[in-house]
Amino acid sequence: MDDEGAGEEVEGGPEDGTGRILAAFHYRNFSLVWSAALLSSTGSYLQSLTVPVVVYQITGSGLWLGLAGFLAFFPMVFVAPLAGTLSDRFSRRSMLLVVSCAQFVITTILWLVWVAGWRSIGVILVLLTVSAIAGGFQAPTFQAFVSELVPRRHLLNAVTLISAQFNAARAFGPALGGIVLATLGPSWCFFLNALTFLVQALALGFVRLAPRIRAALDGRPRVVAEMMDAVRYVRTEPGILGCLFLVFAIGMLGGPIAQLLVVFTEDVFGVSDAAYGLLAACNGTGAILAVPIIAGPGTRLPRSTLITAAAFTLGTCVIVLGISPNIWVAGVALLFYGAAYFGMGSGLQTIIQMQVTEAMRGKAMALYVMVLTLGMPIGTLLEGWLVDVIGVQATVAGSGVLYLAFFTYLRFRTGLTAAMDDLSRGALSEEDRLAVAETQAAEAAVDPI
Repeated sequence: MDDEGAGEEVEGGPEDGTGRILAAFHYRNFSLVWSAALLSSTGSYLQSLTVPVVVYQITGSGLWLGLAGFLAFFPMVFVAPLAGTLSDRFSRRSMLLVVSCAQFVITTILWLVWVAGWRSIGVILVLLTVSAIAGGFQAPTFQAFVSELVPRRHLLNAVTLISAQFNAARAFGPALGGIVLATLGPSWCFFLNALTFLVQALALGFVRLAPRIRAALDGRPRVVAEMMDAVRYVRTEPGILGCLFLVFAIGMLGGPIAQLLVVFTEDVFGVSDAAYGLLAACNGTGAILAVPIIAGPGTRLPRSTLITAAAFTLGTCVIVLGISPNIWVAGVALLFYGAAYFGMGSGLQTIIQMQVTEAMRGKAMALYVMVLTLGMPIGTLLEGWLVDVIGVQATVAGSGVLYLAFFTYLRFRTGLTAAMDDLSRGALSEEDRLAVAETQAAEAAVDPI
């Protein structure tokens, strides 16, 4: 993508002294999409906080919680390949616009069902499944769409800031959701989330992009064949392959925490819905506190160094959360967990975006979403069952131990983590490669890892 495809640059460019941390915000399209995405992500987290509460109140079962989490993600595994193929062939903006409208309709139906007093776990699960199908189209398309919003030289910064809005929503959404849930009830959480999808659709309508130069793709989309091409491609890219292994581990062993927090607050700590929301907000707050580090000095570190530090921190925090004696210790653990999760998420996405070729970008991001949404529902279902068998604390602590063991093997017994620093391939320009290589060479002299 050239600079024209990024949209009009606003007054005061990234190199005029305003700083590298906010460089991508100097492009109108990015600022517009980022703002709408922040609002939509906040609404989604507001709803994701509410769904476990209503499911647990209706059923009182960890297994049902796990099933709800499973259905909220698993359909994406099957939809993401089609989304990746289509996003490489057609307008990503148009695809996102259609998906936003669909999610508005689905969430509005969920709101109307709850207002009507239909407290059926079956209806809730069906709507979660349909919403997950729509999300399967959105996630890989949106991640590939970021490359069209800024020039190539600011892609790393843009990916970091997109991760920042997602993690900011992890703070705003649960905090707001805890208050709304405790004062106004679940219906308002569903209603507000529906409105955010409408705002997102309107924002996408104002985005103006130059025509995208697409790789030559002959014939009709062959979803299975093209995704198999993506799998074969990834197997030749050790840096991207290492990212996908870590994404699966994060989804399976770290992701279920969001679903299980309600069990901690009700059965272990015995706190209110408002306190539950604030505890969940600690996750996103930690991510926000990490933004200046990751988006600033962190961009000058080798990706493998950032990933290693974040991975060990994340696993340790999961263990501490599992053995927390009170809500205060759990809150601190979630703060550091959120910071580590942000470092992992932004780092892994950046590695893939910088190493993948343009012809494979949409399909590679679809594979990323597939792996994440395969690990997360499996982990949520398994850990939800284990909660009923051995308790939530032992389940969470055990998942943290397994995560640390897995990353230790990946880091010290394979070459996949080191390959994350390889910028000799992919879609980077020669100028970008040289600039990053010079930075990494300077940092390597003092980097102990």
